[in-house]
Amino acid sequence: MLSSRILLRATTRNVSRRSQWTSSILPTSSSSATTSSMAPNNISPSMPQSYYYDQYNSDNHSHSGSRRSYTTTSWKSMPIKTIDVPTMGDSITEGTIVDIPVAPGDYVNVDDVVIVLETDKVSVDIRASENGAVVEIHGEVDDVVEVGSPLYRLDTDAEAPAGGGGSGGVGGGEASKVEETPAAAAPEPTVTAAAAAPPPPAATPAAAPVAPPTPPPPSTPQLNVESITTTLGTRPERRSKMSRMRQRVASRLKESQNTAAMLTTFQEVDMGNFMEMRVRHKDEFEKKHGVKLGFMSVFVKACTSALQEVPAINAYIDDEAKEIVYRDYCDISVAVASPAGLVVPVLRNTEYMSFADVERTIALFGKKAREGTLALDDMTGGTFTISNGGVFGSLMGTPIINQPQSAILGMHATKMRAVVDEKGNVVARPMMYLALTYDHRLIDGREGVTFLKSVADKITDPARLVFDI
Repeated sequence: MLSSRILLRATTRNVSRRSQWTSSILPTSSSSATTSSMAPNNISPSMPQSYYYDQYNSDNHSHSGSRRSYTTTSWKSMPIKTIDVPTMGDSITEGTIVDIPVAPGDYVNVDDVVIVLETDKVSVDIRASENGAVVEIHGEVDDVVEVGSPLYRLDTDAEAPAGGGGSGGVGGGEASKVEETPAAAAPEPTVTAAAAAPPPPAATPAAAPVAPPTPPPPSTPQLNVESITTTLGTRPERRSKMSRMRQRVASRLKESQNTAAMLTTFQEVDMGNFMEMRVRHKDEFEKKHGVKLGFMSVFVKACTSALQEVPAINAYIDDEAKEIVYRDYCDISVAVASPAGLVVPVLRNTEYMSFADVERTIALFGKKAREGTLALDDMTGGTFTISNGGVFGSLMGTPIINQPQSAILGMHATKMRAVVDEKGNVVARPMMYLALTYDHRLIDGREGVTFLKSVADKITDPARLVFDI
């Protein structure tokens, strides 16, 4: 009997303490003031139930033998998530917000673009990792954000909006009303035009005096400079902010000019033999490999072979260590046009690539460039660069070295020119000018000219690539 009274008194004390704790955190207007029930029916729906039970049981751990596990949703799993600026490469520490397609309050689905960041090398689309509503965006267009800093907040518990049929109906009604007003007002311009029609006959009397007294001939008209200036129109100017990518390109090009002792040598190459071979085998090539045979593959393979013959072209200077680093692999950068500008993805280990591998990889890079999905890793590195200005009609140019590389090959337009063949006959042949710009600090003239002549010979006679000569 005594133990029963003690147990009843302890139970009453726990219920009273629980009632006091819940009433202190719940709103005063709440009707859940019942203290005699042990069920969780007096807990505010705005807070997870596990929060109240965990707090209550931890407060009364000395009176309870074990912690209660009545849990529906963990308090720690917050529905609003903060998305940070992701890592965009080892050398990228910040980016600039260039576009915000959504606004706070908009609902986004998985993989929807929320923010577009532009770095020194590539534009990055920040996509939603979950469905939810955008709560807040930490920044505006042209703001610079650092890697790891908060970028935006997403409410993952928000419900997706309805199909929008109701709002569309209201908008349709308003549109119809707007359209009805001009329709009703349309006759008024007609009446006005009809009323304005009589004045033309009045012009006939004005033209009636056929033989007015002839005035004396005017003197020689004087030149009115002000009227001429006004007639020619205005001279407007407009400004646009340089993108981070353009700023970085400008900085790198100027850095290259200030660092390297650049020298350019030229060579002409007869494209006739390769063009004939291409026409003869392009259909079979595309049928077997699923990609078209272009000009870049033969230049990549010719440059790769020449790089192995002249290792100095594939090397670079380590200014800090005062050493020359020779690389026994060939990573060739190729310039690809994109809507955002010229990008230079890298073909890696071209010494192991076939013609089909080169064409497939270039086609993939071109597709990524058009879609804006080129990753930073696609453009990092490179031991040698090929720039094809011929696609834009360039006849001749001097390309700038892409540091820390030591040389760059410039391709130009193929033009029919009169040349003297081996028999002394003057014939028309498809000719192309090649330009090699190299760093004279590392590469002597002998190496530079030898490399370029080797490339030209391999293009002129593609059989040299087959026999590796």
